[in-house]
Formats: sequence, C-alpha cells, structure tokens
Amino acid sequence: MKTFPFPSLRPVVVISLLTVGTLLAQNKKAADKKAAHPLPDAVEEAQTPRVAQSARPEQNKTTHDADADKFKPEKAPLTNAVIKDQPKEGAITGFDFYRDPLNAEKPMQTLGEIMTADKKDKAAIMEAQHKLLAARYNLEPKSHPNVTMSRGKPVPVGPTARLKEGKKWADLDAMKPEDIKQADAFPYPALPHPKQVAGGQVFPAMQTDMFPRLQRYDVDFDIPDAFLPEFPPAIFLQNRPELGDVSRGEVVSINNYYKLFKDLLTPVQLDGLRLLLTPMPQEEFNPTDDRKSEQPSLGVTCFDCHLNGHTTGQFHLNPDTRPQQRRMRLDTVSLRGLFNQQVHGSKRSLRSVEDFTEFEQRTAYFNGDQIHAFKKGAVILDRVQVSHMAQLQNMLDFPPAPKLDPVTGRLDKTKASESELRGEQLFFGKAQCANCHPAPFYLDQQYHDLKTERFLNEAPLGPIKSFTLRGIKDSPPYLHDGRCLTLEDTVEFFNLVLQTHLTEAEKQDLAEFLRAL
Repeated sequence: MKTFPFPSLRPVVVISLLTVGTLLAQNKKAADKKAAHPLPDAVEEAQTPRVAQSARPEQNKTTHDADADKFKPEKAPLTNAVIKDQPKEGAITGFDFYRDPLNAEKPMQTLGEIMTADKKDKAAIMEAQHKLLAARYNLEPKSHPNVTMSRGKPVPVGPTARLKEGKKWADLDAMKPEDIKQADAFPYPALPHPKQVAGGQVFPAMQTDMFPRLQRYDVDFDIPDAFLPEFPPAIFLQNRPELGDVSRGEVVSINNYYKLFKDLLTPVQLDGLRLLLTPMPQEEFNPTDDRKSEQPSLGVTCFDCHLNGHTTGQFHLNPDTRPQQRRMRLDTVSLRGLFNQQVHGSKRSLRSVEDFTEFEQRTAYFNGDQIHAFKKGAVILDRVQVSHMAQLQNMLDFPPAPKLDPVTGRLDKTKASESELRGEQLFFGKAQCANCHPAPFYLDQQYHDLKTERFLNEAPLGPIKSFTLRGIKDSPPYLHDGRCLTLEDTVEFFNLVLQTHLTEAEKQDLAEFLRAL
C-alpha cells in the first residue's frame, strides 16, 4: 500500500479536495438551477412594469382617481351649448377606427369585453381544429430510421393523409381531376387558420413556453410538435462554413446575440442581427386594444417568426388577398439561402429583401395594411438599418448536404444510396419536380399556379412562389399552408396534381432523394 510522500501536507490536500468537491457541487447546483430557470427574456422584462413599494402620499388613490365613469367619452362636456342642437350632439356614436378595437362588434366595445368572449370561445375553436386535423391526418408520428434534422430531431415520415373511405392511393392516381372533385376525395384540401376572422401570427407551444409574450389568449397552435422543425434550429453562416452549426443549441435573442456572434459577424451584420431581434408592433402583438396578447406588447421580432433565421412552423394569413375570408393560411418560411433568392413574398414578387423588410414593417407585419400599422405604432426603418438587416439575412446558409456535388448540386454517385439515385432520376424526369426546382439550389425564382381547384371545391389560389428545396428535411410541414405534414405527403400531393402516375416504389425513392438535399 502506497503512502502519501509528504505527510505534513496531507491535511491541506484533503481540505483542498473537499473544497474543490464542494465548489463542483455548488457549480453543478447553480448550473442545474440556471437550466431550470433560464435568464428572463429581456423583451418580456422590458414590457413588464414593477410595482413601486413606497409610502409616498402622491401614490395614494383618491376618489377622483377611482371615478372611472367621469373619464368615459360620453361624459365629456360639450365645447359649447350650440352643439347640443347639432346632429348626434356632435358625438361620434358609430365606429371610430382609432378608438374601437379591430373586429369590435359594436362601437365603444372594450378590450376587456372582447378578451372575455375570445377566452370563452377558445376551447371550442381549438377542439374543432383538432377534430379537423384528426379527421384529415393520422397524427401518430413515425420517424425515419436513419435521417434526422440538423440538430438531431427525428424526421417525420408519412404519408399521414386519411383517404376517403374505400379509396386507395392507386385509385386516386387512376382518377381524372374532375372525378376526384366530384367524389370529394382529394386528400389535401387547404389547411385553415383556426380562427379566420382574427387571423394573425400563431406560435407553437415549444416557443411560447420559452417566450410567454408570444402567447395569444384567443387561439393556440394546432399541428403536433412531431411534424414541426427543430427548436432551436441550427444556424449556418455562408461566411464561416467551417464552423458548421453556430447556434450552440441556443435560441438567439436580444439576450444572447452579442455573446454568440460578436466574433463571427462584422459590425454591420451584428447590427442587422440586433434589429432582427428587436420587437416592433404587429397586428396581434402590440400595445393597443387590437392586440390578442393579454398584456400590452412591444410587438414581435423578425426572428420570433424566423427563429434562428429558420422557422418553427409559425403561421398567419397571407397579406396580399382580401376580403378576410378569402385570405389563406401561410407558414413562416426559412431564411436559409436567402442570398440566392431574387424575389420575395409568396405572391407579391418584391425584388429585394430590403424592400420586403421595409414593406412588412410599414404594413403591420404580414397584413398588407399600413392603416393598422400606424394605429399600433409603426416604426419607420431607415434604409441604412434595413440594409444592415439584409446583410445579416444574406449570411444565412443552407445545412450541409454531403451527398451533393458542390458545383452541380446533383448527387455524388459514390456517396448516395441506390434509392436516392433512383429518386434523383425521377426528380429530374418523370416526377417533373425540376421544372420548378432546378439544381443547384432547387428553386427557379418564379411563381406557379397549380390550379388545385381542378381537384376540389375551393377558391383558386393563383400563382405562388416556388421556394428552395435545399435542406427541406429540416422544414416540415410543407406547402404554403402546411397541409402536407411530411415529405411523403408532399410527394403524394404533387403526384396527383401533376398527374405523374408514380408507383409506390418511385414515391419512396423520390422522398429519399428530397431528404438528401
């Protein structure tokens, strides 16, 4: 048995070891506490008032302060006696745009009344939406055995669509569009917003759990988490490709952006990131009575929706259609690879991301309404600030695709599986995918009209921009409104709409190729 060589130092060493052990235990306890209780959201902190604990006499409420009735507009005295004999005694008794909340049922209706009614209706609204989803889809998640998203979340596989009783995919494939429409058998009708009349941005629970300021009191997110992107998503920078994912497993916010990126971005790009993380008033998240958040809100940030420059499946209504009932559900798209996109917007064909950013801020964030934007508190961004935001967005790259040739974007035959190679041939041939999604970036900068109204009794959608398919496995659900929960569903959708008559084996091969992009 070996003995300690310096007996006189034995107590010091023992005490030191005990101290180190205690410190390690304390550090672990602090780390666990920090993980359980992360730093508060700086935006939430900024918009939450504190109650001042003070005995100052001027803080005492008086009977005058408590008399809310005297402050009501109908109690205001007339400017002069003559007005009493004028029409309506000079008062606006109908709707007053600035005074009355958006969608108020009657003049002078208060936010409190609207909030109470919305909360009462919420359970029934969400129950109806969940029943609709359960009727349309098999929501029992299935994952790909070998493929994950960039940070390891399982990739969902399908198809999930429930076919009309007695029908099989082969039956639909053999039917003409008018016959499918007559039989009401098209398996992918438009996915509705749970509350069309209110519309607006809805965030998934995984995000509202972290940022409660994004929670609405009138409606919840509907699609199950298994069919959504990762949270947090990975971030890839095209100016630092050697680093791979630079998110470090964090949701980028105003709290941590400087710490994470001060050594990776230029000062201009870093300032652009700051602006993309700065909240600005939006239709449903604002300080006015039009809001759908319980507390007055500073608004949302660009990266609340495009979280980490990607998406977590948030949805709203498209801004470019009216009236309200004619608008369509619209998913948040990824900003990855934005540097290669020449047009922006699902329908508006804005020709620069600077124009897109400026326009959205001026029109209440994706509502196409500059009137409501100014009511809520428009922030007019200087063109220099907008250019800084654009410079950051243009740094966002696609996830690595090791099986693709770096120049042509086609599969490297030495790395791809036989199924992926067969899928590639279908993509550029029989399946007709490459007509709208050519290599190497798998987008064509064009707008296309699939005329889905041939297959079902719904209003025509018109042309919609085709988006890049690079990194598509990280971005479920699919199509503009998320109606296709998996890539297999997307393949089935296009097989019917394009009438390409793919076999079951060909569909599987095509989905495998898409996951390699």
